[in-house]
Amino acid sequence: MRLTLALFALGATLGAGAQLHVSTPALSLLLDAQPGEKFEYVYFGPKLAEADIPAVMGAENHVEAFPVYGMDTSNPYALAATHADGNMSTDVRVESATQTTGADGSTTTRVRLKDTVYPFYIDVVYLTRDDCDVIETWTEVSHSEKKPVRLTEYASLFLPVRRGNVWLSHLNGAWGNETQLNTEELRPGVKSIRNRDGVRNSQAAQAELMLSLDGKPDERSGRTLGAALCYSGNFDLTVNTDLTDRHKLIMGIDPANSAYTLKPGEVFTTPAAAISYSDKGTSGVSRNFHRWGRRHRLQHPDEPRPVLLNSWEGIYFDVNEPVLDRMMQDIADMGGELFVLDDGWFGGKYPRDNDHQGLGDWKIDTRKLPNGIGGLLDSAKSKGLRFGIWIEPEMTNTLSELYEAHPDWIVKAPRRDPVFGRGGTQLVLDLGNPEVQKHVYNVFDRLMSEYPQISYIKWDSNMPIKNHGSQYLPADEQSHLYINWHRGFESVLKKLREKYPDVTVQACASGGGRANWGVLPYFDEFWVSDNTDPLHRIYMQWGASYFFPAMTMAQHISASPCHASHRATPIKYRVDVAMSGRLGIELQPSQMTDYERDFCRKAIAAYKEIRPTVQLGDQYRLHSPYDGDGVAALMYVDEPRDHAVFFWYKTEDFHNHHYPRVTMDGLDPDRKYRVTELNAIDAKPLACEGKVFTGRYLMENGLEMPYRHLPADVALMSDYSSRVLRLDAVD
Repeated sequence: MRLTLALFALGATLGAGAQLHVSTPALSLLLDAQPGEKFEYVYFGPKLAEADIPAVMGAENHVEAFPVYGMDTSNPYALAATHADGNMSTDVRVESATQTTGADGSTTTRVRLKDTVYPFYIDVVYLTRDDCDVIETWTEVSHSEKKPVRLTEYASLFLPVRRGNVWLSHLNGAWGNETQLNTEELRPGVKSIRNRDGVRNSQAAQAELMLSLDGKPDERSGRTLGAALCYSGNFDLTVNTDLTDRHKLIMGIDPANSAYTLKPGEVFTTPAAAISYSDKGTSGVSRNFHRWGRRHRLQHPDEPRPVLLNSWEGIYFDVNEPVLDRMMQDIADMGGELFVLDDGWFGGKYPRDNDHQGLGDWKIDTRKLPNGIGGLLDSAKSKGLRFGIWIEPEMTNTLSELYEAHPDWIVKAPRRDPVFGRGGTQLVLDLGNPEVQKHVYNVFDRLMSEYPQISYIKWDSNMPIKNHGSQYLPADEQSHLYINWHRGFESVLKKLREKYPDVTVQACASGGGRANWGVLPYFDEFWVSDNTDPLHRIYMQWGASYFFPAMTMAQHISASPCHASHRATPIKYRVDVAMSGRLGIELQPSQMTDYERDFCRKAIAAYKEIRPTVQLGDQYRLHSPYDGDGVAALMYVDEPRDHAVFFWYKTEDFHNHHYPRVTMDGLDPDRKYRVTELNAIDAKPLACEGKVFTGRYLMENGLEMPYRHLPADVALMSDYSSRVLRLDAVD
């Protein structure tokens, strides 16, 4: 049963206001929604006691909660529209407010705003759940005017934040260097974080940020606000620090060259923006997002991800049955559970021997695979492995039968030549076209229908939209390209997930181009980066963990020297870094030494023991590599606080350099924990090995980590040092 409650003015208690208390177990968002008046923001932060709400409503400054353009043009705004008569102004008031509670523990709060002159409406919607401390919000814009209205700005979130010593944390990067953490103090002016890739949206910049309200960000302490836009396309996150005493945070689809013509009766729904708050610093906000993601956004949130071998860095395009069979046997011998065949397995007239041709022609290359996918599935099954495969269905090459048959399917500006991407021949298909949506759906559907034993799909996307234009859209809707493309993309993903709920799907996009909460409801994980250098990965994985849980982060052991950075690192360091997320391998096992193979076999067995804690537990970031102290440390703790895993990495090496001692977090202070080192290589065990400590001691004092490894075999010594400790409650 669902219960709908209309909210009206509360009389003398709240004066003339109508309070809306949007809450989670630990958070409150207080709004003033008096019918006929401006919609106003009052408070966002720790959960308010009911007794405090009347006083807070009267004591706090009220700020317009969703300002629109036209009647006060000097101030930041969240929406702008041009009416058919040319009027570029909008002026809205509260028409109604409702709260709807569901049996699933969710509450939807909807505030309807109406223009004072036109039949033009904005519904501002908030969604909360009783098992997590994240509030989702979005807008729904509609009208019943006689002619279309042109939307030129359409944010999902407008949030005022009190000025003070406020710092911004956000992520940016490039190919091979994704999710780099940046922190800066907010100063007067406008800070804008944008993506205009058109297809992917998390390589150069990310659609998430945190605001630390008590000065420079700290992982463990300080009032911190986090926000994430759940969208797969172009975005604009802006913090406007003007003459007022509030920073104005505005998040939404990037409106540049994307004006939208809204027809009468049509509803324009913006993507959800998710916000959270914690007084436990940036790591506290991260845990809120991780729990929310695992409970409400991810596919298969309670299923630990398998240990896999991906073929890409091992053989690239040189696919052939004997080599694949050997790779499958090797990963099975090391304890792996899944083999993934990457690019290079398909193509007819244009065989996929390189990145110049074949995309779109999803036919098995029988030169390479005479027994087809079925033969590989049989081989995997005989070795006790699951099987996965790579596709890139949104793209084509000019050298393909698909392009020859459907040149009208590509994204291309009218009267212009196409602009090419990877390999000098790659092109993006126009997912705003229903025929293209059918094609993309069929690539996945035909593969799974013919080979239902496939358990894993690696879905790649290696090109941005480089020139603006749709051969499908009419001339007066060319500005709908980006929005329609992502609507089509999401439509395909929804249909595929309805039909294939059990298959695991990875979002890969030139590395980490699709690490966002807009696509993760349809995927299980994302590829953090094509750069698998473990030292680089410490920094990238640290940044990604600000909003994404470990089970979503594909982290692979690769060859040394690394194919991207050419840095040589020992096998222990590579393994220890990869074990802090979803563990996988990306190399040619036949090129590993016997020692490396044996080390990986033992490490995979150990990882399976700690996997539930790492992938499903709460993450505590303890010491940031970005602090410049030469050390990074983090840990995971399961919900009952029975088990924990501590990761410690040296990120710089200087002779006789003194590194900080790291204290732990998240443990039960009154319980005792036995310490066991995993992947140990030293001739003598750690001083703490096998010993029992109280959680309080570990959190107040930590454990001493030797700065170097001293193995019995001098050949194993290096300037890299890392530790993985398993902690098990013994009471």
